[in-house]
Amino acid sequence: MEEILYAFQEALLSTDIIKARQILSKTTNWITFEQLIETVIVSALENIGKGWERGEYALSQVYMSGRICEELVETLFPPESRQRKPAPKMAIALLNDYHALGKRVVYSALHASGFDVLDYGRVTTEDLVQKITNDGIEVILLSVLMFPSALHVKDVRDMLAQQGSNVKIVVGGAPFRLDRQLWRQVGADAVGYTASDAINIIQAISAGAA
Repeated sequence: MEEILYAFQEALLSTDIIKARQILSKTTNWITFEQLIETVIVSALENIGKGWERGEYALSQVYMSGRICEELVETLFPPESRQRKPAPKMAIALLNDYHALGKRVVYSALHASGFDVLDYGRVTTEDLVQKITNDGIEVILLSVLMFPSALHVKDVRDMLAQQGSNVKIVVGGAPFRLDRQLWRQVGADAVGYTASDAINIIQAISAGAA
């Protein structure tokens, strides 16, 4: 499996969608869709994201890797062929910040895993709360890079509480890795440090375990 992961990751970095498709196609006869997502696609996206943080890869490679994975999943595994589990209506956003890499990786991983996720892009606190209300969002995933942006999560929680909303807030990003208790302090319901964490959290919420 490690050889498959490495080959797939290299194909993504080279933006070689044909080779990436061939690699995934060869695995469909001996591993399940869920295993493929977890052990190959999500792992590759996380490795590339970490490589960017270390200065090894360009941001364009991260972005294109995510887009390629989404396209491959849609073509190789159309929605009707997937074993979809019931999931809450959810969205992902970059809150009062400008660093979209983490959001891109998590969105791609969730989408590739078969979850329907609205992408709100970069939003302010007020715009986010309005979108959540208008769209009937049940779970909002928030990505931040800067500490001041992380503190705005508390504003989102307070504004939603004033509306009587019980939307679950899932956070991620550098401030929450540096301070492992920060997510509780800003009123989030869960924190994820990797794309795999995000998938596990959504699965737990869907199952009523979080």
